[in-house]
Formats: sequence, structure tokens, C-alpha cells
Amino acid sequence: MLRVADIDRHAARALLRRFNLELIDVDDGEPIPGSYWGEPEAGVIGHRVFVRGDTPVHSLLHEACHLIVADIDRRPLIHTDASDSQSEEDAACYLQILLADELPGVGRERIMANMDAWGYTFRLGSVRAWFERDAEDARMWLRQRRLLDAAHTVAA
Repeated sequence: MLRVADIDRHAARALLRRFNLELIDVDDGEPIPGSYWGEPEAGVIGHRVFVRGDTPVHSLLHEACHLIVADIDRRPLIHTDASDSQSEEDAACYLQILLADELPGVGRERIMANMDAWGYTFRLGSVRAWFERDAEDARMWLRQRRLLDAAHTVAA
């Protein structure tokens, strides 16, 4: 499992800043504020994503994507549980895979393998199968909100 300590945090911070989010480092052994799944999973509060060195990168990306896809008026109210609907959850999953390509040394292949290993579940049995053959609803959801262009490229 790829951990935050294994990646370039400056690149992760810059990626989140593109979406007006802040990456907050939590000291090793300290509780992670806003963690829905519990430690070492990332936490969210408002526009901030909290991580430790042992936080899985897929968790950092997933929680950040929940904030990215959230309605701008709802974002400041988010604390711990960021999901609003299954459609929003799928959109966050899709976007995290795309954003993984923007982090040096991460990429979609590795993040999908980590998502499978963590236990994300999809109808077709794997993250890759869902992403490649069953994610049209997520793509449409992201396009409607101008987060994805027609070429399936992140728009921000």
C-alpha cells in the first residue's frame, strides 16, 4: 500500500491547492481529525484534508475528491462524513483515479491496485473494470459540474 510518506508532499499540496484545499500533516501517532474510517485513513474538515505519513495515498485522494465534488456551499460544513450520495461517491472514486496520474510516482495503475487491496467494491469486481467499463454515470456527473471535460481530463 502506497503511503503519504512515500510520495512528494509538495506535489500533493500543489494538487490540492488547485481545488482550494489545504493538506494538513498530522504528527505520527497523533489522531487524524475528521477521519471517517479511523486511523490511518485521511480526514476532512471544511477545505482541509488531514494525513499522517502512514495514511494511504488512495485515502488522501479519495477524501480530497469528496471535497472537490462537494457543492461549494456545502464544503465548509463537511466534517468527517463527506459523502452526499452514491453518485457523488462514484464521482469521487473516478476523480481520485484521474488525479493519481498527477502525482509523481503514483499513477492510476498503482492507485487502482491499492483501492482493490483496501477493499473498494464495484459491481464488475475490480476498480479497473468499473473505471474502464462501468463508470459512465460518474463521468457524466463530473462533466455536468465542469470538473471533467469531454476528453475525460480533469478540468481544474
